[in-house]
Amino acid sequence: MNAHPAGRWMRRAGSLAICLIAWQMASVLRLDLGIVTFRNVPPPVDVAAAALDFLRSPRLYDHLASSLRRVLAGYGIAAVAGVALGLVIGRSRWLADFLQAPLELLRPIPAVAWIPLAVLMFPSSEWSMIFITFTGALFPILINTVHGVENVDPRLIASARSLGSTRTAMLLEVILPGAAPNIVTGLVIGMGTSWFCLVTAEMISGQFGIGYYTWESYTLQNYPEIIVGMILIGLLGMGSSALLRVAGTALLPWHAKEGR
Repeated sequence: MNAHPAGRWMRRAGSLAICLIAWQMASVLRLDLGIVTFRNVPPPVDVAAAALDFLRSPRLYDHLASSLRRVLAGYGIAAVAGVALGLVIGRSRWLADFLQAPLELLRPIPAVAWIPLAVLMFPSSEWSMIFITFTGALFPILINTVHGVENVDPRLIASARSLGSTRTAMLLEVILPGAAPNIVTGLVIGMGTSWFCLVTAEMISGQFGIGYYTWESYTLQNYPEIIVGMILIGLLGMGSSALLRVAGTALLPWHAKEGR
């Protein structure tokens, strides 16, 4: 039986309040546990003041616009390429065998390792950051799409073939709807990794962006602003992933009913 929505929100708010109180106490008391120390960690009150200053700053729009533009460009390209390539690989054993080795080789490479090569490949730092965002989002989308296609009920495929379905109809009416829940999952995960990779790139190559703002705050020893940047990154990633989940639920009503 599902819990009452009000109770769920109260529990979530309570857990957040407990974390903030513990953080405030640890920072004010300059808690030092040996392995972890809060001597230089700003308390939530200072972070809130820095956040208000940043919200009033004219830099806010430039940083947000730069990060959003890079994420939308890199993630959009990755979504199209990942879904298309995943559908093809999932339906072709030959292509799966042919591409498995290079894809598995490239997949574990972290975003930081791509930065020097991206700078060499792209004369524009903007395109290099978009490329890093693209690589971060591509593999979760691709892998989930492949798994979704491979897990489509073979009885549905056999039934469609027995009814004389063409390849295009098979793809659009059987394979794509059957793999759609996995594709949506990959798109949600890919959005989170795209933000992670973008911030990494902006710390090194950017002049504007939330990642650059966070790294600049560290170099200038503006410690409250570091946490402001971290929280803003988290909010942007959480919000964009939530929008994708809502869109996925709206586009896949049958899957939402099955999950109840």
